[in-house]
Amino acid sequence: MTSFGGFIKRLLLAVIILMIAFHVLVAGLLLLWKTQPINNSMFMLTHRLTGGSVTQTWVDYDQIAKSAKQAAIVSEDSTFSQHNGFDFKGIELAMKKNEATGKSSAGGSTITQQLAKNLFLTSHRSYIRKGEEAVVTVMIEAFWDKPRILSAYLNVAEFGDGIYGIEAAAQHYFDKSAANLNRDQSALLIATLTNPKYYENNRNDRRLRNKQRIIKKRLNNAALPQ
Repeated sequence: MTSFGGFIKRLLLAVIILMIAFHVLVAGLLLLWKTQPINNSMFMLTHRLTGGSVTQTWVDYDQIAKSAKQAAIVSEDSTFSQHNGFDFKGIELAMKKNEATGKSSAGGSTITQQLAKNLFLTSHRSYIRKGEEAVVTVMIEAFWDKPRILSAYLNVAEFGDGIYGIEAAAQHYFDKSAANLNRDQSALLIATLTNPKYYENNRNDRRLRNKQRIIKKRLNNAALPQ
């Protein structure tokens, strides 16, 4: 029993050390990426390790069309400019919707939470991952301002199989830069985020086009961060 207890203590100590090391690494990368382009993420790394190729080109906040930034906010996180990383009202509404439908379809995650997952975690769902996501979300909000968070999100989000970031998506789908996207194109690209690999080859899907119309209609309601 004594040796087993000692093993458990050593195991717990190792886990604690690993967690501390992970968060130190996250802090270091956030400091670096506060001013430097982000050309990799956990999602991109996973894609490469499973044999896929990644297309991504970083563009700064001012090189992204206003309509694309508006579309991301109205579609993914309407209170982005006001909250500190968590939309508690949105989480409550998502929980009620899931309870009513009996499905876990609504998540209530903010843009910052999604960015935390994309940069440092995985798509695997668990309480441990959600806990880590919350910690990293707090760190991102502490280290970066809102424009940096939004530009980072748009630069690392997946828009198709191996297509990461708004610039690569604009070039792939419309043969133009992210700065020159119009309202229709911006709304369509952001609508793609719910299921990018499927929508890449199903551009006329009814759900996709319906979401595009909704996003476009709401564009002017977006409060862009300053």
